[in-house]
Amino acid sequence: MSIHISAKKGEIAKVVLQPGDPLRAKYIAENFLQDAKLVSQTRGIFYYTGLYKGKEITVGASGMGFPSIGIYSFELFTEYEVDTIIRIGTCGAYTTDLKVFDLLNVEYAATESTYAKYAWDIDDEILSHQGNIFHTINEMALEMSLTAKATNIHSSDIFYRKDPAIPAIATKHHCPAVEMEAFGLFANAQHLGKNAATILTVSDIIPTHENISADQRETALKPMIELALEAGIRSL
Repeated sequence: MSIHISAKKGEIAKVVLQPGDPLRAKYIAENFLQDAKLVSQTRGIFYYTGLYKGKEITVGASGMGFPSIGIYSFELFTEYEVDTIIRIGTCGAYTTDLKVFDLLNVEYAATESTYAKYAWDIDDEILSHQGNIFHTINEMALEMSLTAKATNIHSSDIFYRKDPAIPAIATKHHCPAVEMEAFGLFANAQHLGKNAATILTVSDIIPTHENISADQRETALKPMIELALEAGIRSL
């Protein structure tokens, strides 16, 4: 039995969508899945399993940051024999070359974090998506007439910074935006030989302070959610 997920064996699907927010997981389950069943709510982190177009899929939260997604993705991969995790979340853009509502399919995640080094003896500061799911997302985006930009991302341990300048690692690896989980997910998947991808919606333009309002978020995130669901069932 997993320490942090209380679902029974067989209650988690082979493909899992992971938003950061438990309430977003609940929203997806209630609005996009059929016959969704709450299979875990330990620590208030909700996991639901249901059907999307007749195929079983699980949606559950990762929490924020590498320590949190590191725990949940590892337990999903190892305790529940999950094959594929698609992180779905938001990011802040370092540049006005990106616009709010843009969809990003993360190709590489770069970080200053020591998470992968001390967890798995992986010394790289930049890691790619794992397996074929990245390519499946690209294919589904074309079929759905969506633009999902293949993009490097800065995965940061830090939300609030003293120095407002773009971190050097983001400049070095051509990362136009920042979030806090993709690198940790990719590290676990690389170590375990699993499939992992990250789809992000740009919610904030850091230099201009433009952002998606709270009222806009449900509508704004719908294309990302549907893209992840379609790619998820295509991978089964």
